Amino acid sequence: MVGVSEPVAMHMSDGLLNAPTSLLFVAVAVAGVGVALVKARGDLDDRTAPMAGLVAAFVFATQMVNFPVLPGVSGHLLGGALAAILVGPWVGALCVTIVLVVQSLFFADGGVTALGANVTNMALLGTAVGYLTAVALRRLAARNKGGLAAVAFVSALVNTVLASFGFVLEYAIGGQGGVAFGTVAAAVLGVHVLIGVGEGLITAVTVTAVAAARPDLVHLLRGVPQKLELRA
Repeated sequence: MVGVSEPVAMHMSDGLLNAPTSLLFVAVAVAGVGVALVKARGDLDDRTAPMAGLVAAFVFATQMVNFPVLPGVSGHLLGGALAAILVGPWVGALCVTIVLVVQSLFFADGGVTALGANVTNMALLGTAVGYLTAVALRRLAARNKGGLAAVAFVSALVNTVLASFGFVLEYAIGGQGGVAFGTVAAAVLGVHVLIGVGEGLITAVTVTAVAAARPDLVHLLRGVPQKLELRA
């Protein structure tokens, strides 16, 4: 999966992790998604529910499109930071989870036995670190359109790299892909820094476009006084 001449992508396939590790991260994913389900109730209303549907559809569409990074290497948008910035971390985690489940069950994109690991990495870890990064920089995001774009870019980059670190950690615990751990770590982390740049650009453009039209729909900006108008 991660050889120099083979594609590197975030979705784990069946057989990459041994059974105990797969089951461990199924438990982690179920627990995390369960908490998100409870917490998301406070964020969903008549205004945010349609937005959540649009976010899930957008993440699904962009994850299905791979873009080349290096020869033999492709990547795609993970969507955790994007979802968290627009609809909050709890609803965002659920949006990405739904996308991953549909992709795994109906499009064979990511193994069924690895679904727990994929949800842990992309829906839980990626969304959480993307949102925490955005919150840490929220004052910058509220200043103007450029500040919001910068925060979205950095959050998406951090989201991608940390989610790939989850992949590396899981492989260290129970990987059975036949590739040395050092090779996996170097390939996955190195490539996903580049993928993160692409994700950051897409996230920045998308978030600023939504904020320009309806800043009230950007979860990150709620309750923060805006110093400058976000409209172009």
